[in-house]
Order: sequence, then structure tokens, then C-alpha cells
Amino acid sequence: MARFFGKIGYVGETVETTPGDWSAGVTERHYYGDVVRNTRRLGGGDKVNQDIIVTNQISVVADAYANAHYFAIRYVQWEGTFWTVTEVEVERPRLILTLGGVYNGETA
Repeated sequence: MARFFGKIGYVGETVETTPGDWSAGVTERHYYGDVVRNTRRLGGGDKVNQDIIVTNQISVVADAYANAHYFAIRYVQWEGTFWTVTEVEVERPRLILTLGGVYNGETA
């Protein structure tokens, strides 16, 4: 089983950065854990270059912030890339995060 250390991004409430300009507030925190499942697949469709989708599962030791805000987890930085979190399973004291495609949203 591989070890994990990386950033988890929480996208929370929207905040007004300048008058009339709203954006989602992003918080990043570092966590330790294990890579439980390490797989990848190519996305289907009628594209010339198919998307790479990982279906990895990362189990992290959750702190109080993670347990209170697990619904706001949007991405994980792993292997130098930001990946979308498609599912969060709560198994205290751990959170099991299932990853999907590459995350293209806002980061901290």
C-alpha cells in the first residue's frame, strides 16, 4: 500500500472579492494517509484524445476540520496533479476519497 501526503482543497461559501465580483472561497489543508486503490481508465466518447480518469481511493486521517467540512472537498493534489474528488466516504477517524478526472476549477 502506497503512502499519501498532499493537499486537499475545500471549496466553501462564495465571497465577494470586489464589488459585484463573487467567487468561491478555497481552503487547502495538508493530510497524511494511504492510497487504498490505484487504477486508471480512459474516458469514452467521441474525442480524438480521450480523458484520463483515475478511480483511486485515498484514505486520509481526518482532523476536526475535515470531519466538519467533508461535504466541501473538491480536489486532491496527488502525483503533481489536481484531481477531482467524486466521492467522500466517512469512516471515522478516516475519510476515504474517490478520485475522478483532472480538476480544472479554482485552487488556493
